[in-house]
Amino acid sequence: MFTHVMIGSNDLERARDFYDATFAALGGEPGEIDARGRLIYAHKGGRLMITKPIDGHPATAANGGTIGIAAASRDHVLAWHKAGTTHGGTAIESPPSERPNGAFVGYLRDPDGNKLTARSQPTK
Repeated sequence: MFTHVMIGSNDLERARDFYDATFAALGGEPGEIDARGRLIYAHKGGRLMITKPIDGHPATAANGGTIGIAAASRDHVLAWHKAGTTHGGTAIESPPSERPNGAFVGYLRDPDGNKLTARSQPTK
């Protein structure tokens, strides 16, 4: 359904440090800067793109928005969460935990305030 998710950042190097670490914890590759200066992550057909806003105004986090990231296992969610908090992210909501449907879920805000979740597949 989606081709990509694009979010804004006020500091692409800080964003790169955070996302390189969190995606490495999930088995992903480091991001690359394209010819337009956007930081791009591609993994299993999905793309996350991070850019400075083209209108010249500061980037802000989406109010009510959450970006969901697939994780292969509970251990991947825990590694993602630890990498995120070590690289400038903020733990939010509850500690990573199992949901009633068996999915294991963790939440973070990236250094620019974007809300992220990593979750394993439900077991029920």
